[in-house]
Amino acid sequence: MNLDPENNGHDLEAEERDDAIIGVAFRWSLAGIAIIACVVATVYYWRHKEPAVADTIERVDVEPPDNLKMATGDVPTVPFTDITEESGISFKHHNGATGEKLLPETMGSGVACFDFDQDGNQDIFFVNATSWPNASQSLQTTNSLYRNNGQAVFEDVTEKVGLNDSFYGTGVAYGDIDHDGYLDLFVAALGENRLYSNKLGKFLDITKSAGVAGDANTWSTSAGFLDYDNDGHLDLFVCNYVKWSKDIDLQLNFSINGRDRAYGPPTNYQGTFPYLYRNKGDGTFEDVSESVGLQIKNPATGLPIAKSLAVSFADVDRDGWIDILVANDTTANFLFKNEAGRFIEVGSESGVAFDQMGSATGAMGIDLVDYANDGSLAVGVANFANESTSFYVQQATNPWLFTDMSNAQGIGSPSRLHLSFGLFFFDFDLDGRLDMLQANGHLEDEINEIQPSQHYHQPAQLFWNQGSDSGARFTQVAADKVGDLSKAIVGRGSAYADLDGDGDLDVVLTQVADRPLVLRNELDSSNHWLRVRLKGRSPNLDAIGAWVSLKTAESVQTRQVMPTRSYLSQVELPVTFGLGTQSKAVELAITWPDGSKQIIESPALNQHLIIQQHLE
Repeated sequence: MNLDPENNGHDLEAEERDDAIIGVAFRWSLAGIAIIACVVATVYYWRHKEPAVADTIERVDVEPPDNLKMATGDVPTVPFTDITEESGISFKHHNGATGEKLLPETMGSGVACFDFDQDGNQDIFFVNATSWPNASQSLQTTNSLYRNNGQAVFEDVTEKVGLNDSFYGTGVAYGDIDHDGYLDLFVAALGENRLYSNKLGKFLDITKSAGVAGDANTWSTSAGFLDYDNDGHLDLFVCNYVKWSKDIDLQLNFSINGRDRAYGPPTNYQGTFPYLYRNKGDGTFEDVSESVGLQIKNPATGLPIAKSLAVSFADVDRDGWIDILVANDTTANFLFKNEAGRFIEVGSESGVAFDQMGSATGAMGIDLVDYANDGSLAVGVANFANESTSFYVQQATNPWLFTDMSNAQGIGSPSRLHLSFGLFFFDFDLDGRLDMLQANGHLEDEINEIQPSQHYHQPAQLFWNQGSDSGARFTQVAADKVGDLSKAIVGRGSAYADLDGDGDLDVVLTQVADRPLVLRNELDSSNHWLRVRLKGRSPNLDAIGAWVSLKTAESVQTRQVMPTRSYLSQVELPVTFGLGTQSKAVELAITWPDGSKQIIESPALNQHLIIQQHLE
């Protein structure tokens, strides 16, 4: 990118160059009018992607934010070191591309950090795609599972544990669906999805018997486990993207330069419905997405609106029922309010459907956290190039009302030129405040020829939460302060975990058709920390959906046990609290998924704490 990582302003010179190029072409090259018209239309799409279906949902008028006040805190230096090769990870993503420019090739695949063998170490699972059927040069690749020895040294155990299947994988989710103490694995795909039962560290494909394959012609993306009906069993939500086929893609024949095929925008494709599978508790699932109100249609056409790429779960109003937030690409985002097991879509009236200008965005990754340590939630949504990352803040007066504060909080301007996918919040410097990271990378490797302000490879962005309400809360951390995190990549999925057991959080980023980045956090400080792993009652043994609060003399931090966040990916189950220089905690409070409370007085710091739910 031509955006200086230390500059939070717009890349105006690059944008002016774009305009100048178009202007000169029109003045001096009549022969190039057709090509330039195509370019202009394409640039307009990339900047203003908003399909007609978005107009079918009522918009909420929003006022522009106040003028941006920049953060003034002392931004920390925390290098991240690329240890991919030395850690033993040789995985490389394969997208099957042979030059036909088929849309799935550029969307990438996800990653999950989870402890598959229950040895206390966070292992890594990479989703892979494969060659297209009848490809002239076929490479049948598989997903990959790497076992962690506890010191961020990994062994490829894919074949040994039974996960060496070859299909066009996209997203991943994990959860203990049969409450046997081992985390099972769901892999979303272009085509039929897969569900693997984990039996003492060995995986068995139970997709057909469980009933979660989905339609063979559907393109599934992100997924996650939640207990939506409060019966204790983990249910499964699966995002579906657009109605796609190779024939449709080739017929559209999209181009960005008037000559060559390119990856077409999702506005050219019909939407889809997500899946919600209710866990029946007997090893089988049933699709209840229609009966519980999750199939949102365009009232004018009766066709599906959703073009879903990511999902996040949280009990927004703390009424004991978990709600669902869905990031849709180029159409309105959804917020499904859970009313005792049935859902009402309230995205527009709540303020999360559109950006601060009232437009639908190219929404990719998503996360939802208590970012200010005050109990209010914030939703981060990674968007397309020339669209700021959205940052919706819950209003104190109404838990169902959010305001996009991206600009006012310091995220809008520096994020605008990047094309962002994976997004999550984590405390990278253990100072007690949640920071934000987003993985970036464009769709088109030739994009710089059309827009000089854009590049195919783009560095990730790390936003430091300074914790002040006097100005912007976030500021982008400069490239010279983050080490190898500043490498330009074609970023897609992203996740975090403490891979080496030292208490701070490491990062994994995936790329399109390339190797991932496994980044070790080299935090060098005396900041205190506490990591908490919950052990719940059966059937939700991992307490997915629980809230954990750590109280000190200065603040109350709240974290949710929820691996589903980012884009196509899953983060680790343990929650990490940073305490900065505070050397004592007053109490640790847990709200378990069943609503029961548990208090741990004065927990010792700088430890990995396992808490078992009390028996009643």
